[in-house]
Amino acid sequence: MNDSRYGLQTGIYTNNVHTALDAADNLCVGGVMINNIPTFRVDHMPYGGVKESGTGREGLKYAVEEMTELKLVVWTVIRRY
Repeated sequence: MNDSRYGLQTGIYTNNVHTALDAADNLCVGGVMINNIPTFRVDHMPYGGVKESGTGREGLKYAVEEMTELKLVVWTVIRRY
């Protein structure tokens, strides 16, 4: 899988927690679903890929960030004596 140009999501089925965590650490993908299929998604979960599967993430938090322009405002209090 790591030799692929794409790296969207993957699923691994195992009863061994060490195998699952090893796969999550070593697979070059945007998400690893353990004991589920890669199309499983909840709206607040980040969904996206790496390599040629796109950049960035989808999901509520990421949509709000993409549609919001961050602006810093600093208010300095001037004291008069």
